Amino acid sequence: MGAAELAVILPDLHMLTVIAETRSLTQTARRLGAAKSSVSMRLKSLERALGVPLVRRTTRSITLTPAGQQLVDETRGSFAHIEQGVSAVKDLAGTPRGLVRVTAPVALGRQHIAPAVPGLLMRYPDMRLELDLTDRFVNLVQEGFDLAIRHTSRVPESHIATPLCESRSVLLASRQYLARRGVPGHPAELACHACLLYLRDGTPSWSFERATGRGRVERVSVPVRGPLKANNSEVLRAAVSGGLGIGMLPDFTAWSDAASGDLVQVLPDWKPVGFFGERLQAIRPWAPRTPRAVQCLIDHLRAALGGGFNRR
Repeated sequence: MGAAELAVILPDLHMLTVIAETRSLTQTARRLGAAKSSVSMRLKSLERALGVPLVRRTTRSITLTPAGQQLVDETRGSFAHIEQGVSAVKDLAGTPRGLVRVTAPVALGRQHIAPAVPGLLMRYPDMRLELDLTDRFVNLVQEGFDLAIRHTSRVPESHIATPLCESRSVLLASRQYLARRGVPGHPAELACHACLLYLRDGTPSWSFERATGRGRVERVSVPVRGPLKANNSEVLRAAVSGGLGIGMLPDFTAWSDAASGDLVQVLPDWKPVGFFGERLQAIRPWAPRTPRAVQCLIDHLRAALGGGFNRR
């Protein structure tokens, strides 16, 4: 294949490496800023140029053929090297620039990240930010995100985490609910209460621990149930405020506005464990260097959130 022919298909070869990561023409189009129909046409054109099928399509996914996988394996490293080189040259300008795609939980994003965004973008006008708020765990590589903000203690080995601030879980109820149903004195009593739960797999249970002296720790795990499950902490806090039951909330939601004045911390001598992570972290896929724009975003959020959240 001559240089002229290679120059024509080079962008499509890069597109194939993105398809290999996303396994989706829709996600590939989003990553490349192109229409899905354009991606499909370019893929067919590449297959015609090479004379072999490169992907297998089903109604739910797209996979590479052996020829497609071989081509990706042999070109992915080169494209990654080019990307790193371009990013390094951009950083020579000294000003962070370019698009950064970030995902964060809905409540955290609305309450704490969104207020920090204007200051960042006014300070660095050559930066652009896409903030995707969702409470599901996103595959950063597959969906093309540069960064995830999560409250977690576990980070995949293929990713790098930068702590932003400490965080904790808080067990809350309204005064109205406690007056009606009584105040639990021990975690085991939660089995008889209306507990407001996150949508998670398996049998729901809450675990707690407390120091009992001489370095000993008492641990308790109790099965819980209740009238409401939701995947958003703001929804659960609203239900707690309405007197529906007892909720386990992250601290950034628990004390986030004036409505929390009617809320009471339940079992304050017991520490919830194994529910939310104990720190808020900026998580990114591993790479030998961090793009300047991404690092500036991390530093900005660390400064904005470093004091933690209002704890009572």
